[in-house]
Amino acid sequence: MSQVANRLAGIQEYYFSKKLREIEQLNNEGKRIINLGIGSPDLPPDPSVIAVLEDESRKPDVHGYQSYKGAPPYRKAISDWYSKWYGVQVDPNKEVLPLMGSKEGIMHICMTYLNPGDQVLVPNPGYPTYASNVALTGAVSVTYALTEENDWEPDFGQLEKQDLSKVKLMFVNYPGMPTGKAASKVLFEKLVDFARRHKILLVHDNPYSFILNQKPISLLSIPGALEVAIELNSLSKSHNMAGWRLGMLLGAEQRILEILRFKSNMDSGMFLPLQLAGAKALSLGRQWHDQVNEVYSARRKKVEELLDLLACEYSKSQVGLFMWASIPSRYRDGYELADEVLYGANVFITPGGIFGSEGNRYIRISLCGDISRFEEAIGRVKEMQGKR
Repeated sequence: MSQVANRLAGIQEYYFSKKLREIEQLNNEGKRIINLGIGSPDLPPDPSVIAVLEDESRKPDVHGYQSYKGAPPYRKAISDWYSKWYGVQVDPNKEVLPLMGSKEGIMHICMTYLNPGDQVLVPNPGYPTYASNVALTGAVSVTYALTEENDWEPDFGQLEKQDLSKVKLMFVNYPGMPTGKAASKVLFEKLVDFARRHKILLVHDNPYSFILNQKPISLLSIPGALEVAIELNSLSKSHNMAGWRLGMLLGAEQRILEILRFKSNMDSGMFLPLQLAGAKALSLGRQWHDQVNEVYSARRKKVEELLDLLACEYSKSQVGLFMWASIPSRYRDGYELADEVLYGANVFITPGGIFGSEGNRYIRISLCGDISRFEEAIGRVKEMQGKR
């Protein structure tokens, strides 16, 4: 029997992949689990976006292979979107690379730049995919702590004390997942300065900037950022198109060409009608984002009610698709609270520890789901607590 490659040593199945199998089993047993853990938008894209996909798909000449660099209309729409919302000017022909979702881009970047033994600064807590992709290349993740005491920002004083000579990349993510920490110009200026002085390539993951956030900001808006940074973005959350797998990577022309060397060996381009529909989505105005955020705002009030019921503490300044909250002292960690709610109330919430050790005393709840689901979850938790 063939054995798995050494590169998979230490790489575990993605937490949600494993947990969803358990939830499926519990549902088969009649438990009717309410899943409040995963950030998969349940609202549809704008009808005009779906109409473009339908209309373009009927054309006979759109079903072949597409350019590895993406369709010009989609690249142009990305460039225009960045100019309109972020105040960032990028050349659609040289500084934009469409992706099948930004998660794909994380792997492309790691495979393009990392050799075994290279080091990468990875946030703790942070998106688990950063560390797993680094490990697949044979490089080493060096975590940097994000703490509530430091307002979920890197401790630059602590980073400066470290040996950074082998650090090649640094992953950053603002608005933060899972912490909900909003981006700021001051923070981004510090990051760009840090990267420039230490010759580190910043990789900014920016898919949450439109959710419950009135001031979207791009790292690339900072002067000189294009020289030291790459930014990933996505239509998954901002336009309710997670399953469409439409994302983007922006950076200097040389970076785009370098990453394209790897990417062009991994896929054969995206379905053209998808890209044209993505271009339509990116042309939507403030009204679109306002109506989406109106829904999320109502849901967030219910999530806050649930967190209050669980005696958790949280900041109301959070932005993004989730609520991040610290747990009561009586629980050993977020896993214990999450399991209590799962097995006692048939409600799944995410333990913060899956995002790193700094998340051990936190939980995360997704804002994805109809109001009625949150109300039912609240009722179930109340019932569980009444049985104590």
